[in-house]
Amino acid sequence: MEHQDLLSGFIRFHVLHHAAEGDLHGLWMIEELAHHGYKVSAGTLYPMLHSMEKKGYLTSRTERVGRTHRRIYNATPYGVAALEMAREKAKELFREVIGGSNS
Repeated sequence: MEHQDLLSGFIRFHVLHHAAEGDLHGLWMIEELAHHGYKVSAGTLYPMLHSMEKKGYLTSRTERVGRTHRRIYNATPYGVAALEMAREKAKELFREVIGGSNS
């Protein structure tokens, strides 16, 4: 994905948003991100999910789906608090960048 280093923060923000809303799994998240124009491979997303879990933003559990197992992610209270802080920072940034403020 072009400009991945810049966009990875937006992707993490998007993941955390959906994880705070309810259950998500990797393949669904890849498809959801694709709907928003992000082309993220499993090789990029899964390490990101594991990293977010290790840092305390997400928690996961394993569910059996047919003959396979799927890891389901949700936001932790720490992740929800981080999401709220990120929302405020995003609002501030968008007001400045989109609104044309000179401050």
